[in-house]
Amino acid sequence: MKHLLFFFALALPLFATAQNQSVDKKKHKVVFQLTSSDTLVHKALIKQIRNVQAAAPNTKIEVVCHNNGITFLQTAVSKQTAGIQELKKTGVDFVACENTMRERKIAREELAAECRTVPAGLLEIIDKQEKGWAYVKAGF
Repeated sequence: MKHLLFFFALALPLFATAQNQSVDKKKHKVVFQLTSSDTLVHKALIKQIRNVQAAAPNTKIEVVCHNNGITFLQTAVSKQTAGIQELKKTGVDFVACENTMRERKIAREELAAECRTVPAGLLEIIDKQEKGWAYVKAGF
């Protein structure tokens, strides 16, 4: 038993060092596309962003919400308002599509204060990809 405890005492610092080395220091740029009104997808998106930030803390993240995904940013509907606020403080950029807003008659005041708007959500995603950003479709 003493040998086993001795082994764990020696292995623990090595394991901790290996864990610290798994943090990616590269400055990634990721744009997430959200087109779903499914609240489980919204919850998963928050978790995915947090996971990326934990594994690669220097990652720049933008979430583009259009079509049914606009509900994620609507304060009267969204169940992730607290998560949006928390992630905004860490530098995540939330974007709403003005085409979707106009089509669905959604006023800017109905959206989370933490987001900004762009004329066309798809064009925002295309622009990011042309600038070398990685693309992730939010969902399962």
